[in-house]
Amino acid sequence: MADKNLFEYTEANIRSLDWQEHIRLRPGMYIGKLGDGSSPDDGIYVLLKEVIDNCIDEHTMGHGKHVDVTIDGKTITVRDYGRGIPLGKVVDVVSKMNTGAKYDSKAFQKSVGLNGVGTKAVNALSHYFKVTAYREGKEKTAEFQRGLLTKEYKEMATKEENGTFVTFIPDESIFKNFHFVQEYLDNQFWNYCYLNAGLVMNLNSKRYVSKNGLLDLLQRKTNADEIRYPIIHLKGEDIEIALTHENAYGEEYYSFVNGQFTTQGGTHLAAFREGYIKTIRDYYKKDYDAADIRGSICAAISVRVQEPIFESQTKTKLGSQTVYDGGPSMKNFIGDFLAKELDNFLHRNPATADALKRRIEQNERERKELAGIKKLANERAKKANLHNKKLRDCKFHYNDEATGKDKDNIVEKQKESTIFITEGDSASGSITKSRSVNTQAVFSLRGKPLNCYGLTKKVVYENEEFNLLQHALNIEEGYEGLRYNNIVIATDADVDGLHIRLLLMTFFLQFFPDLVKNGHIYILETPLFRVRNKQETIYCYDEEEKQTAVKKLGNKPEITRFKGLGEISPEEFARFIGPDIKLQPVIMETGEHVQTLLEYYMGKNTPQRQDFIIDNLRVELDISDEILN
Repeated sequence: MADKNLFEYTEANIRSLDWQEHIRLRPGMYIGKLGDGSSPDDGIYVLLKEVIDNCIDEHTMGHGKHVDVTIDGKTITVRDYGRGIPLGKVVDVVSKMNTGAKYDSKAFQKSVGLNGVGTKAVNALSHYFKVTAYREGKEKTAEFQRGLLTKEYKEMATKEENGTFVTFIPDESIFKNFHFVQEYLDNQFWNYCYLNAGLVMNLNSKRYVSKNGLLDLLQRKTNADEIRYPIIHLKGEDIEIALTHENAYGEEYYSFVNGQFTTQGGTHLAAFREGYIKTIRDYYKKDYDAADIRGSICAAISVRVQEPIFESQTKTKLGSQTVYDGGPSMKNFIGDFLAKELDNFLHRNPATADALKRRIEQNERERKELAGIKKLANERAKKANLHNKKLRDCKFHYNDEATGKDKDNIVEKQKESTIFITEGDSASGSITKSRSVNTQAVFSLRGKPLNCYGLTKKVVYENEEFNLLQHALNIEEGYEGLRYNNIVIATDADVDGLHIRLLLMTFFLQFFPDLVKNGHIYILETPLFRVRNKQETIYCYDEEEKQTAVKKLGNKPEITRFKGLGEISPEEFARFIGPDIKLQPVIMETGEHVQTLLEYYMGKNTPQRQDFIIDNLRVELDISDEILN
């Protein structure tokens, strides 16, 4: 029988935490999920963002035209040329909660950082943190370790330009094995520049600057060969919009508030989608279906509001209902702007208006053609879900009533939610037994998926595997319904496994490219070898690591080659899908043409692809020879 004293609730159970203790104990409240940098919303990118946001706010207020950032291994430095923190408040600003100038609307208007928390969170979650303020010929410096002040320097004279210089090293006890992905940094820095035309940002040796704002953003995110008409670019006071339609399926949006990338949208994006539909219907004088109007759209919207209300500290979703206190509602502000500016644009550009109409009517025809097939496919999916058990869901979804009681918890769990797509029963069995049932789900494929390159979306409903997969992900009606933040392709490290991986990537790129573009698709990396003796076991992910492990252990250690995921015991598998999981993000490089990419790799055999395989095979053989020698 359990000791009842273990469950007593007394005064001894009540604790008061210092600010840095609370941040370190509950980092998810301040920076979302932790992660190792494999995902664009991992905590290390949020730490960088929190520091840079202060630089951007200075620029927005007319102070400082460029920001210099250096990432050297684990050490990050950020230098702006704004007004600089008032010297007497340098320590308080980075270490005293709810302290900052953002509470004074005279000093900062339409700022993104309003809670007085961001830089403090960076400080508390850093192994080392240093801040220097340069102001009117003087400077003030303070150093911290995990949020605690270790050294405060006296004010001294300086020849440095006004501004702030921050150095920090994220704490590896919290951000384990972290690394920065250059593509994610590129997107982060470009977004800052698109929203602040003329701002120059430097990251190591790379320079970022934009002259045309959201027009430049959409030109970078789309391909001239894939869009149906030239990008529409509209600007007004505190609002900017760019949009076009592509040949791809789905809807793709980039929404911003006061320079903050709101990855989860919010009231401004909802207002745009609603206002856009109404304007199109009014212009063409036809009650088009909303899905046909928005199908294949690629759009960006940026608004600036006073005192924005976000739904979390990470500011990924806007909750503000008005543009400013006593001002117009978000819905009316954006709706009225579109009703005037977009309508005027379409009247002045009849060729664009005709191309847009053709795209809408094409969507309408395809939707009607699919109507009957979708009904049958939905019935098959419901029956399969009841009897097939292809999907082993996680508690986060089938216990919504419990998680729904804690809004902050459900947001955090959504970011952690993961679905593994596996091949065969043995692999899915191993993952199912070793997974975290709270946030990790498993979907089991039967055989190799169809190569869907060049096929229409009709095949998604006619093919049982694809139909069940899209229902498991809840993406039939669009990207917004996605049930899992991380979609992980988990296949064997052999020829068949690699082929299945390519077929699944083709499926997502062909029909749901926004999942790839928004960083939701990953490849699970599992060890190829286990090298062990009686004292130590080392898991190796390639031949070079295996050779190093053999040399380390010596005396002819036991070497096991894992040919398939099903050969790894559930006990071992738990190591590879737990906190130290290794995920390789599927990233499309800027300017890559989706259809050209798919044709090259998944189309009929071509001499170019044959040459590519032969040349790379030679490189692999050369590397193997070097390792063996």
